[in-house]
Amino acid sequence: MASTSQQPLSSFPSRTYNTKLKLPPTNIVRDHNRDRASHGQTGASNHLNSISEEQREEISEAFNLFDLDKDQHIDYHEFKVALKALGFDLPKNNIVNLLTSHGTSQPSQAQGHGKSTNTVPLSRPLLSFPAFQSIAAKLIAERDPRDEILRAFELFDMDNKGIINLDDLRRVAQDLGEGLEDEELIAMIEEFDLDGKGGVGREEFVNICMG
Repeated sequence: MASTSQQPLSSFPSRTYNTKLKLPPTNIVRDHNRDRASHGQTGASNHLNSISEEQREEISEAFNLFDLDKDQHIDYHEFKVALKALGFDLPKNNIVNLLTSHGTSQPSQAQGHGKSTNTVPLSRPLLSFPAFQSIAAKLIAERDPRDEILRAFELFDMDNKGIINLDDLRRVAQDLGEGLEDEELIAMIEEFDLDGKGGVGREEFVNICMG
């Protein structure tokens, strides 16, 4: 995971382009339907089993990226930014409650631990990787698919214009290793640009992915 502001394009798997030229859809709705089918199951392992392998890898990458001192535990600040990297910007009180209910006391061998105590309860609970994995898997499994589709839209719409235009599709095609000519990309936009604004808007993108 290279940064907190942008996830790799592989996070939103696309269907192979063909001569019919479809805007690269995601697996969001498929995964959401699978999650709903398994929703009757209980327990952390079932949440973990209900998400995709790519999502499990993203959870691991987020934890490893923000476990700054590599002690296999994260504190309040590291937990907050790791969740944000996964698309969850939770309020402070939610973060504290999750740490309190899922965290463990600071390991005794970690005296002099470099983690900041600012805004963290005096007990300084730290979150292990299994606990973080359990929390993140539950959040992902219960996420509204529309929210994740909009995250995918923001990934494509690099300049926050509100539409995916030709320049955006050129970049996406290049990043996905698709050898598409401008004529093909223009045809793709024209197929889904219902009001002639020169690009695919948010609602059009949602309808494509949910369709």
